[in-house]
Amino acid sequence: GLVALWDSVGKKAYLPTTAEGGFAAFTAVGPETDELVTPPLVLVVRSGGARMQEGLFSLMQMAKTSAAIRRHGDAGLLYVSVLAYPTTGGVAASFAMQADVVLAEPDALIAFAGPRVIEQVMKQKLPEGFQSAQFTLEHGFVDRIAPREELRGLLSAILDLHGEAV
Repeated sequence: GLVALWDSVGKKAYLPTTAEGGFAAFTAVGPETDELVTPPLVLVVRSGGARMQEGLFSLMQMAKTSAAIRRHGDAGLLYVSVLAYPTTGGVAASFAMQADVVLAEPDALIAFAGPRVIEQVMKQKLPEGFQSAQFTLEHGFVDRIAPREELRGLLSAILDLHGEAV
């Protein structure tokens, strides 16, 4: 199936959905990435990482998305990222964490790689809750944990503080 995505001026892009009900943005957004990054930018991110079957195309689109986010920031424009369960892989390692304000859902899994892989590379046991929203908040990667029912008011307050129209 397809999911429609609109930017703040009504430009539409179609993204193919995955079996889990999400969408494969990296191979779908492509050339439209710059056009979809408009002020203010609020992204709700949920990804099991860039899909392995998308391979090189996925990696190229992730780089383009990160570059567009960087230009957005260089222009002094606000970017807020909301990390949903799960936010992992290259998405967590790139544009999900590039935001001016990073919010997370309670109990969200936030990680680059799985705990088993990290333990094998580091050759040590990980702390309890290592990849939780609470752990990332305590270690400065997330600015605030906010339940979904509080997001509308919190995002409105952030946009107001930044001088953006709601």
